[in-house]
Order: sequence, then C-alpha cells, then structure tokens
Amino acid sequence: MRISKIFTKTQKISPRDEESANAIYLERGGFIYKNSAGVYTYLPLGWRVIEKISAIIREEMNSIGATEMFMPALHDKKYLSATGRWDIDVVFKVISGSDKEPNFNISWTHEEIAAEIASRYVSSYKDLPFSFYQIQTKFRNEPRAKSGLLRGREFLMKDLYSFHTSQEDLFSYYEKTREAYQKIFSRCGLKSIYTVAAGGDFTVSNTHEFQVIAPIGEDTIFVCSKCDYAENNEISKFKDGSECSQCGGKIIESKSIEVGNIFPLGTKYSDAFNLNFKDEKGEKHPVVMGSYGIGISRVMGAVVEVYHDEKGIMWPKNIAPFPLHLIGLNAKEAADKIYDDFVAEGVELLYDDRGNVSAGEKFADADLIGIPMRLVVSEKTLKEHAVEIKKRDGNKTEMVAISDLRSYINKNL
Repeated sequence: MRISKIFTKTQKISPRDEESANAIYLERGGFIYKNSAGVYTYLPLGWRVIEKISAIIREEMNSIGATEMFMPALHDKKYLSATGRWDIDVVFKVISGSDKEPNFNISWTHEEIAAEIASRYVSSYKDLPFSFYQIQTKFRNEPRAKSGLLRGREFLMKDLYSFHTSQEDLFSYYEKTREAYQKIFSRCGLKSIYTVAAGGDFTVSNTHEFQVIAPIGEDTIFVCSKCDYAENNEISKFKDGSECSQCGGKIIESKSIEVGNIFPLGTKYSDAFNLNFKDEKGEKHPVVMGSYGIGISRVMGAVVEVYHDEKGIMWPKNIAPFPLHLIGLNAKEAADKIYDDFVAEGVELLYDDRGNVSAGEKFADADLIGIPMRLVVSEKTLKEHAVEIKKRDGNKTEMVAISDLRSYINKNL
C-alpha cells in the first residue's frame, strides 16, 4: 500500500485529554478516529490490525471445533427480561416507532440469543456437545468511557458459546478454550495471566479472566511471582507480599488490562429458554452452557500499552498492519521497483512514496506507525546497490544488498 493513496495523515499533536498510550498513538498514527467518548472509527491501518487479530482468533477457535456464525445486534426485550438482565445499567435500550417505552436493546452480550437458537436444534444427548462463535460489534452504556480502546461504549468482540450434557464435559471444553486463548494472546505478543474472578452479571459462580500487566490497567490483580496463580482484587484475600496459597511463592499486586474471559454458565440460560436434551433413558435435562469472550479492539489497545516508546508504537510482527515499511528518499525509480517486485510476490508492505516530505518527517512517521522493519532506499544506499534496514524495536541499522533483500527479510522478520 502506498501512503500517497491513504486519505489519512499522521498527527504531530496528541489528542486533548488523553493519557493512555493507545489513545494517543493510535489516533496520532492514523489507526483510529474518535467520534465521541468510547466510540471510534477504525481507519485503514487500524482495520488491518483488527483483521490480523481476528484471523488469529479464527484459527484458534476453529482448532477447538467451534464454528463461526453471526447473530443480530438488535435484541427484543424478551431476551434480557427472561434472565433478569433487562434493567442492568450497561444496557443500551431502544424505543421503536410510536412506542413510549423501550422494547429493544442493542447487543451487550449474546447468551440469551445463543440459548434460544440452540433450543431449536437440540433434543437429544446425541446433539451435544457443540460450540459456535461470532465476531461482532457490542454496545455497553459505559459511564466512564476512557483510555482509548480499553473502555469503550462500542467495541469489537469475539464471543463463543458451548453446549454440553454435563458440568464435566463443560469443564473439559473450558480447558481447551483456556489453552486456545493463551495461544491467541501469545501470538498477539501478549503475556496473559489466567485470573480467578467474580462471575458478575453472567454467572453465579467464579469465572476466569485473562489479564495483561500494564500501568494503565483499571483492574488490580494479585499474581504469584513463582507459579503465576492470580486472583482479581474483587474476590481475593491476598495482599501485596502475601504467600501464594498454591505454591508458597510471593504474591505481587499489579495493575492489569482484562483482554478476555471465560464463564461457566451452568443452566441459567438453558432454564430460561427451555434448552433441554433427553439422555439415553429418555429423561429430560437442561443443557449446560459456557461463554467465552475476547475483546478484539481491547487487545489492540493493550498491545500498544505494552509495546510503545516515546516515539510511537512498536507492533509485534503477527498483528502489525504491514511487516515492512519502505521509504524512498530521492530514489523513486529504485524504490518503486522494490515495491512492485514485493507486491508481485505477495509481500505486504507500506510504501512511503511521498515526494514532498522530508526524510526526517518520513522517519518520524515510521516510528509513530510502528511497523516492525523499515527499509530505506536513497541515493546513498544505491551507491552500494543496497537498502538500509532498521528494526523498529532496535537502534542498529545495516546495509543489505538489493539482490539479497528477499532472503534477508525471510530470515529476520
């Protein structure tokens, strides 16, 4: 992609009233546009990051047997009323037509919808277990929308629902999902901490969160420095410096960002929507459900909180909008050829082909945007038939012959 063809531009001045790195650098770098508090547009570069994260999620969800579908964002009042969640503060309610009272809401979560859909197709134990997921926009009436993508009123989420004949079968799948989630976060460059937490509005039992240590995080967790056992402050009796109940290690209090969660729902939603199955003896039982969420946009924000410096973002290679950032400095013909050759070979790269911008501004933009590897073609490098290469997370530059460029990138990116 040529920068000259992207309508957005980087911003030198940080947005007002923003403190979090992701809010500042994603907006300055042209990844997102803030429409209002907690509501953002994903601009071309930002949407590429979202697509990279989504692709990783799809691969790992498919690997544990889940199938993808898409459910509505507009929900009749009957769904949340059936489980007593209609009057929860976070729900956005909608008044339709001439009605004086709201009779719809826009999606906050989909347990009720998922349970009703499943009730049409489940009758026997032979129909179970199964799971499905979606990637969809969610809406939350968040009174404290702040910190960029970390606390929004509209956000992207992957939600997965599983259906089982027993608690034992549920928790077997629960563990598979846990492993898949940890792979997802690792592939996105994040170290996730599996954390015991309260169930909240989803379930009556304890649940688990995936937390990422970060100073900007609004959660407080207590983590063992030895075995990584962790508890959310909401339920924990630990204190900073306590002894871990699991291994005797030292407990450390940390601020963190919740990027995912998994809920053992039991039969709460099955009971509400007549989701039952008959066992081998013909006896009827409620289906046991699980719910599993990943905040895709929040993952994007959390990555920036972990990977940035005073110049801008440093994207992990798996979710960077492009792996390569090509800069041409008074060497248009040579830079164009490298770009065209790479595109012909199916290599993704961002090409700064602007002719009226100084070298300093191009380098500053490259640091702000944060693509993993920068390639510079200039009159100086062409004298050596080479390209200057610099990785975003390092200070070292090196010259690589143009003839060796492809093999170098394969080995070092």
